[in-house]
Amino acid sequence: MPLQFNRKACPKFIRENLLTILTVVGVAAGTLLGCGLRASGHQWSKRDVMYFQFPGELFLRMLKSLIVPLLVSSIVSAIGSLDLSLSGKVGLRAIIYYMTTTVCAVMLGIALVTTIKPGSNSKGNEELNTTKIVTKDTLTSDTLLDLLRNVFPENIPQATIASYRTKLIYDPKDPKMIKGQLETYKIDGGYPPGSNVLGLVCFSIVLGITLGKMGDLSRPLQQFFHSLSEAMMIITGWVIWMSPLGVFFLVTAKIMEIDSFADLVGRLGKYFLTVLLGLFLHGFGTLSILFILATKKLPCRYLAKMGQVMATAFGTASRFVIPIGATINMDGTALYEAVAAIFIAQMREVEMTFGKIIAVSVTATAASIGAAGIPQAGLVTMVMVLDTVNLPAEDVSIILAVDWLLDRFRTTINVVCDALGAIIVTSLSQGDIDKSRAIQNEREAAQAQELTELEKGDL
Repeated sequence: MPLQFNRKACPKFIRENLLTILTVVGVAAGTLLGCGLRASGHQWSKRDVMYFQFPGELFLRMLKSLIVPLLVSSIVSAIGSLDLSLSGKVGLRAIIYYMTTTVCAVMLGIALVTTIKPGSNSKGNEELNTTKIVTKDTLTSDTLLDLLRNVFPENIPQATIASYRTKLIYDPKDPKMIKGQLETYKIDGGYPPGSNVLGLVCFSIVLGITLGKMGDLSRPLQQFFHSLSEAMMIITGWVIWMSPLGVFFLVTAKIMEIDSFADLVGRLGKYFLTVLLGLFLHGFGTLSILFILATKKLPCRYLAKMGQVMATAFGTASRFVIPIGATINMDGTALYEAVAAIFIAQMREVEMTFGKIIAVSVTATAASIGAAGIPQAGLVTMVMVLDTVNLPAEDVSIILAVDWLLDRFRTTINVVCDALGAIIVTSLSQGDIDKSRAIQNEREAAQAQELTELEKGDL
């Protein structure tokens, strides 16, 4: 019997996976072109590399322009939609669960990447020929205090374009200052360019809670942020569809400027396995433990029933489910962004102090909250996390070769966390739910009795 070929199935598969296919083609074509240019024997200058990178730079600039409106509108819309007067306890338990799992995911990712060190140079002295890194001469305590200062911005419009950073200034004329001992330097501060993500997240959360408590009075403002959130997701989708072209030029330029392509491939493989290990441990370890502690049941039966859901999430890399969870609960994205930022820092041999690790943890958590539930939207917020460790946005191109596949794994973990979270919150809130139903039944019974008595009076 001849082999049957379904002509309709192939176009449908291509349509549903066109972005992934184009992204893989862009990575492969950029890799081949970059390797070909390296093998040509011509000495490519930094200006030549800049020309090749320019279209990719435009793509990154578009991604950066989406950060503030996408982040603010998503958080305000999600939290503002909660009816705090009716479901305050349930909503509070859900938010606590989401924050707990996200923090656990970030901590697990940081622990793995700092232990395995996938970005470390095995040859010791070789350095990547990448763009110049601007280092900050500050103490760990200054970095931590700056985090707290940025959580409470003194000017919201300013927070969209700048964040506060402490500067330590050495004055050779001051006898009290000792060169090299930062503790003796003059303490100053400034607002270098770069969005204050922490301040915007904090303000958005407070504004969302306020809108939720205002009830009907807040409907016009809620509708505005909801419409803005939907519009930003559409625009983000448009920009993401341009990623294959941007990826092509970014990968080409990156391969042209690195010293050892084979070394990069080896480190990228270790990075890929590190993220997968973290996602696996979080999805089937951390979440399972929390589920058992909260429900006193094993999650195996529920996970088995979610097979189709996980397969859909893996295949589409998108999740428009449970509005508050789809926006706030992005465990897989948070873990991936923390690992990716530290991996890139290791490749550049940037020292990750305790303060910088804390900064990455907080920013990865905040960035995952504002990541849209569409394919590869984590690239938008990844730029924010790179800014935390003072790395240029162009370094995103290093991980783009495997991001399309990792996006599917982290989206699957996001969906599993959402589903288990719904079961956990329902289990913990069962008493409140039963109490609310009992009160509602009593009210309905009382109304029915009053109606019966009125009818008897009329007779």
